[in-house]
Amino acid sequence: MNLTDALRTHRLLAIVRGPDPAAALAAVLTLADSGVALIEVSLTGADALGVVRRARAALGPEFALGAGTVLTAEDARAAAEAGATFLVTPALAESLDEAPRLGLPVLAGALTPTEVVRARAAGAAAVKLFPASIGGPDYLGALRDPFPDTPLVPVGGVDVDSARRYLDRGAVAVGVGSPLLGDAVRGGDPAALRERAAAFLAAVRP
Repeated sequence: MNLTDALRTHRLLAIVRGPDPAAALAAVLTLADSGVALIEVSLTGADALGVVRRARAALGPEFALGAGTVLTAEDARAAAEAGATFLVTPALAESLDEAPRLGLPVLAGALTPTEVVRARAAGAAAVKLFPASIGGPDYLGALRDPFPDTPLVPVGGVDVDSARRYLDRGAVAVGVGSPLLGDAVRGGDPAALRERAAAFLAAVRP
């Protein structure tokens, strides 16, 4: 997949991480049915690879389903085998070197200008500004000057109110976990998840 184009087009990456695999899978499917077209399942969640595998079977081969918190080469290979079509890291990690061999694009975590340079040099399709809450939209905007062609995706502390501010300051998309998922990953009300998804989709709409 062309991850950069997908981020620019859809502008919202949902991050699913939870202690209950069945609830996490249900959340992924509810998000997809609600119109969220980019979903990451974090490997720190319970049976995350199983969730990716079952979600891939349910959503089909074309859906943009990724694996997150992919740190090692082994993590990358396991995620690819489970059906992930892109990888996400929280930092400059070993998985960045393995991803090209697997043919998978990476959204690589970085915070400082030096890390942004290194992420792009390592082949990252886009840079996950993490944790974005440390500097907020103003910090992301400041990074745009030296890196005007680098796709930046803030993750960490992005809520429905700040999502638009990040996009207005130059983000190509926003990554959102708990403000979107809420208690859905622990079996919470799917109708409430649909409502939150609708609110975020409205917030990121061009």
